[in-house]
Amino acid sequence: MNESFDDLGLHDDLLARLNEVGYKTPTPIQAKAIPPLLAGRDLLGVAQTGTGKTATFVLPILQKLATSGDERRPKQPRVLILAPTRELSAQINDELATLSEGMNIRQTVVIGGVGENPQIRALKKGVDVLVATPGRLLDLVARKHIDLSGVSVLVLDEADRLLDMGFVRDVRRIVSQTPSHRQSLLFSATMPKEVAALAKEILNKPERVDVAKNEITVKKIEQHVVEVPTQDKQRMLELLLRDKAVSRVIVFTRTKHMANRVAQKLDRVGISADAIHGNKSQNARQRALDGFKAGKVWVLVATDIAARGIDIDGVSHVVNYELPHEPESYVHRIGRTGRAGATGVAYSLVDPAERKRLRGIEKLIRQTIPLLKPDLPPREPGDEPEVLDSNRRRGNGGGNSNNRSEAGGRPRRRRRRSRAAA
Repeated sequence: MNESFDDLGLHDDLLARLNEVGYKTPTPIQAKAIPPLLAGRDLLGVAQTGTGKTATFVLPILQKLATSGDERRPKQPRVLILAPTRELSAQINDELATLSEGMNIRQTVVIGGVGENPQIRALKKGVDVLVATPGRLLDLVARKHIDLSGVSVLVLDEADRLLDMGFVRDVRRIVSQTPSHRQSLLFSATMPKEVAALAKEILNKPERVDVAKNEITVKKIEQHVVEVPTQDKQRMLELLLRDKAVSRVIVFTRTKHMANRVAQKLDRVGISADAIHGNKSQNARQRALDGFKAGKVWVLVATDIAARGIDIDGVSHVVNYELPHEPESYVHRIGRTGRAGATGVAYSLVDPAERKRLRGIEKLIRQTIPLLKPDLPPREPGDEPEVLDSNRRRGNGGGNSNNRSEAGGRPRRRRRRSRAAA
């Protein structure tokens, strides 16, 4: 494996920039993927968030743009990077801005939840790199604000999440409007048959780089199961959060309604918290993330739709207030802690009705998660247990139909709602 960026074939200007921003040694996916990408090969990358994936495709893109000699044209991006969520799109754009500083590279982000006029103006001037979510992108394409016929590099990031959110038809429509001779990259944290089929459709004799090992993620994180009835989960959460070892926490719920409720109750007992989910505007989601990064709030309550858009160092703990519907989502959730070489702790609050989900998770990660039994203090007088209404109980914690769009319902029924969230 290459132990230095100098060995990967990057130009001196990019190497100097990497040194300036503190990138010393390539990660495994960077070492394996950058050389074939520089050679113009298509790529199928199987890698989780936190592996250095974004720089893996950004660096070859920047080198190609800097050396191609092509001129940018109004409304015709030269590179299209497609991402499932607004947060991930913003992070990719930030990485682009960081690594391209000092280069004559123009970029913009096209996402929902914010005003479209600044995006349209930027596109009209011409951009080299366009980072987009599918819904807003297709809307602007339909209204002739974007022409994808000039795309020479197409990147699908977190393809499994794109499909899980019901974007498969949108992705195919977008791909069909790009040139057939483009260079194509597809990254996915998992490789279900649907993603494999999509990769076969859009990639041409790709180089495959696989660094997604669930055990890598879970081995470095201290995991615990806390068996607790649903009506006592809030009190148990508050007990865990008052541990002095807890400094910055992400709490995961299955529904938007539950995320709001948990955050509000934490605030009421003096624990600074905010919620982030698909029903919030992009500005509200960004404020919540900025407040969390800055330490203004130290507990962020999130749904899975936001899980892969949160890439923040220094998260000491993750708490699964509710177990996810899909075992793979557990790995992505707990991967928000234990980053950048730090240790991390993950707690899962498990109601007896969630034991089947727990067994699925343990089967995936090939280990039994140890049981933790904290002493929950007795209830205060007048502190009655919370009783869920029958509709939410029948929905397996999924809440109303709007909430099920983030909780893992049928993709066909989720598609329109997911687009609005992007």
